[in-house]
Amino acid sequence: MSLTLARPQRPTSLRRLAAIVPARPSLLAAATVLLVCVPTGEKDVTAAVHVTAADVASMALVALIALDALRGRIPALHPAAALLFGGVVVAAGAATVGSIDPAASLTGFVRLTQVFVLVPAAVLCAVRDRFDQRLVLGSFVAAALVQGVVGAHQYLTGTGASYTGRPIRAVGTFGALDIMAMSTVVAYGLLAALALALAERRPGGSWRLRIAMYASAAFLTFPLAVSFSRGSWIATAVAATVLLLRADARLAVRGAVVGAAAAVVLVGGFGLGGDGVTARLSSIGSVSAAPDQSVSDRYDLWATAGRIWQDHPVTGAGPKAFQQLRDSHAPLRLSSGSDAEDSTIGFQREPLLSPHNMYFLVLSEQGLVGVVAYLALFLALLIGCLRRATGAGLAALALLAWVLVDFLYADIGGTTTVLTSVVLGLAARAALPDPDSTGAYGA
Repeated sequence: MSLTLARPQRPTSLRRLAAIVPARPSLLAAATVLLVCVPTGEKDVTAAVHVTAADVASMALVALIALDALRGRIPALHPAAALLFGGVVVAAGAATVGSIDPAASLTGFVRLTQVFVLVPAAVLCAVRDRFDQRLVLGSFVAAALVQGVVGAHQYLTGTGASYTGRPIRAVGTFGALDIMAMSTVVAYGLLAALALALAERRPGGSWRLRIAMYASAAFLTFPLAVSFSRGSWIATAVAATVLLLRADARLAVRGAVVGAAAAVVLVGGFGLGGDGVTARLSSIGSVSAAPDQSVSDRYDLWATAGRIWQDHPVTGAGPKAFQQLRDSHAPLRLSSGSDAEDSTIGFQREPLLSPHNMYFLVLSEQGLVGVVAYLALFLALLIGCLRRATGAGLAALALLAWVLVDFLYADIGGTTTVLTSVVLGLAARAALPDPDSTGAYGA
């Protein structure tokens, strides 16, 4: 009697996945978005490097695209894209070489290259047709729905982060130390859902998908509201307005009326987030006349960044240098940090390590050379999206508008930073022509 041992076989699903991913690298772009939802635990915000599952997926995408490029399977980047992304690398490199602490700035250079060059360029190459486009946008919607459900539950059950002394602030799976993350993910998903719904208004569009996306966008307004993030509210309102005006001006007017009516019913009639949302909205109008402590700190941080730039005007003080020079350039009234509290971490003071304005951050750390490089990239993508994006590709315009507005009072940092890279890649695909064509999505 003989006994034959069969060789263990890899699961068929894994073999299929290994065959599909190289052919559809957009799957890795979608995975990058979805993996942002994976809890990372409480992090040391002062640490130089934070690597998340989404970061790993994004670099896997970069490696796959680089391998395809070496094998000649994909066309080279359009010269305009190469010039724009190359300018950012040159600016960050010059700032690192001239840094007050080149060793510390090196990690900043790597992070800037990942966020603003490598991952966006990889997404640009990975999104090749409408299927890829919808796959990535769908991942934004899916991630937002996950975070929205968690955030809504936190508000309704009083298990969120502390806001006005009550544990009602929706923070999703990110925790109180990454207070803006959930509102960012939810805002991205809301805009992506709205753009996908508008794209289905064309002849032959799917009415089921249109209804599902409208319903998703409507639901996501609630967790966005109870995030109590004024910055996310403002950026979402501006981006949605840009999207609706670009898609259909008459629809924008109808959308504004319906949105206002829904807000009155939800907040006034059902009282969902009523007191907190109303108070937070009213505080937006007082940011100049009677700013609260968080707004006052932002003004002081912006002034600090300006003073640092005056000492290093051309190439800046170097990546990661702001936190080293903050205390020597900041006014005495600047707070030592912002308050963070939830049931997991208790009460903590989170240090203010950046100017909370991406443009001031670039100015102070990369000087005029950096400002020119980044503004050239942002303006080229914005103008290109306004001129070229159509259909569901308008989502790239809305997401880019959100990022550019949000950068007025926030900067890169935290778990959701890699999503900025994906947004820039989608915007580059919509704004820039292919090397061998003049079309945008699905040309």
